Amino acid sequence: MAGIGDNNRKGKLADTRHETFRNAVAGTMRAIAGRPDLEVNFTSDRPALVGDTARLPEPPRRVTAKDIAVTRGVGDSMALKLAAHDTNVHQRYAPEGADARAVFDAVEGARCDALGAQAMEGVASNLSAMLEDRYHRGNYHEISDQADAPLQDALALLVREKLTGAAPPESAKTLVDLWRPALEGKIGDNLENLAACISDQKGFATAMRDILAQLDMAEELGQEQGESEEERDGESEVDTPDETSGEAGEESAEENATPQESERTGEEESAEDVEDSDYTAEDVREDDSGDSEDSTDGVRVDETSNPVNRASEYRVYTRQFDETVHAEELCDTAELDRLRGFLDRQLAHLQGAVARLANRLQRRLMAQQSRSWDFDQEEGVLDTARLSRVVTDPMQPLAFKIERESEFRDTVVTLLIDNSGSMRGRPITVAATCADILARTLERCHVKVEILGFTTRAWKGGSSRDHWLQHGKKPSPGRLNDLRHIIYKAADAPWRRARRNLGLMMREGLLKENIDGEALQWAHERLIARPEQRRILMVISDGAPVDDATLSVNAGNYLEKHLRSVIAEIEDRSPVELIAIGIGHDVTRYYRRAVTIVDAEELAGAMVNQLADLFEDERDTRGGGQRRGRGIRRAA
Repeated sequence: MAGIGDNNRKGKLADTRHETFRNAVAGTMRAIAGRPDLEVNFTSDRPALVGDTARLPEPPRRVTAKDIAVTRGVGDSMALKLAAHDTNVHQRYAPEGADARAVFDAVEGARCDALGAQAMEGVASNLSAMLEDRYHRGNYHEISDQADAPLQDALALLVREKLTGAAPPESAKTLVDLWRPALEGKIGDNLENLAACISDQKGFATAMRDILAQLDMAEELGQEQGESEEERDGESEVDTPDETSGEAGEESAEENATPQESERTGEEESAEDVEDSDYTAEDVREDDSGDSEDSTDGVRVDETSNPVNRASEYRVYTRQFDETVHAEELCDTAELDRLRGFLDRQLAHLQGAVARLANRLQRRLMAQQSRSWDFDQEEGVLDTARLSRVVTDPMQPLAFKIERESEFRDTVVTLLIDNSGSMRGRPITVAATCADILARTLERCHVKVEILGFTTRAWKGGSSRDHWLQHGKKPSPGRLNDLRHIIYKAADAPWRRARRNLGLMMREGLLKENIDGEALQWAHERLIARPEQRRILMVISDGAPVDDATLSVNAGNYLEKHLRSVIAEIEDRSPVELIAIGIGHDVTRYYRRAVTIVDAEELAGAMVNQLADLFEDERDTRGGGQRRGRGIRRAA
């Protein structure tokens, strides 16, 4: 029985309180959403709502009032979307252009939140805490130029202010103030129309399309699909069962299905439509003017020698708009210098600690590269262990020894850094600094380092999705966004020349969505093409792969399933050694060799320890083999 002095008592009480809190949040969400069967999970993954399953952030062990409010706010927002949002209506009125669609989606989210805030004071408080946390983590308070301020966030907050009377969060006031004069000058009167139809999603969507037209986005609106068109689609679907009713029906089915049903649906569609989808992708690729294969910086990889090319049934709608670029191609030199200076100022206090860890790694690596001695030499370092011979026989010459370089396999390390929007702020700043110092350290140890990043060119699909919409919206198109793979430092480039490139990670607007599976393939292909004997790939990420455009028209686990298959291929068949570090995200469920950290500032230690362990394993394996060899020789 637990009593005074029982060390387990406090932990058990904390667990009980956490469980009570989780149950309270889940019950509240089910009540607001009107979904008694809503499944609510608390994980370290990114918050998400898929069908009747909501994924919320796991509260920390030492939970504060702020943590409670933020978690409740995330849950309330998801529940309000389930209660007040009709996916079919949203898809029917949604614009086709990526920029207009981003604004349309953001304002619809503000409408759902406003309905709850108007009805319940506690919900309003929770939503305010959630928004403050979101914009503070994103460093929105540091934005000083309208070009760096996302329009969709500014307009959504203005609409929220008009609907609820709540001022923008403190961290986002600068963002809103940068856009307020221009927006109120153009659409001030129309904001009143939005307030008048807050409870009518169709009327709200129609008014929002008018606002987008006033914001010079009329060409992105596309054709509005009215009721009669939807009915005609339904009739044609009855006449020709093999045809689908398009994006709206697919997304509705996915949102109303459980994750298990979504997975089965995706697999069935893959089996039934594989010929049609493959034809579509090939048809688009034939029209491409550029190279449809992933670039490996001038090195063509033999696909037959790369096991990852056989990874899965994963499909890509088109590679026409993908790009693999060097950091200096995305930003001029002066801007890179400015961003690099900003990066240095942000983490000046952390550089000393990271440098000490890196020096420790350097000492361990250098020690492995010089481990043995040649004895009885005529010159070198005096061998004190043999001085007794001189004492017993003064005619004996002094004995010297020379340190001999032991075999140390030439090695290349690739750091693949997640450049998604959720990394904005502290995580990406720490990742850039750690990559910089680690590259410098390993270069001193004659270990080549490559630093890569991955994101997308646009939010919510970009040119790939536009092309898909304009060419009939084929079902199950596969990946539906434009990839952007960035080379910050090539393996053969010296650190001093690539140093400024890491500042690009600080550029506002660079970080968007993340498609991890293809990024891992790309980095792996570059490593396979390298001549070094030992190749190490370290992935730094803060969440599962997410791309709204792709997941809206494929199974909910489409990207995650592909990531798992790519990881399995590399770990089972490839000579590349794969390790991963998750920032606030449990990557151990994906990677065999992985570590999860809670705070971004733990990244430096995790990177150094993981690499040190790998090199220690290599030394032990090599040393063990030598010891076994000597033992066999003695036995003979």
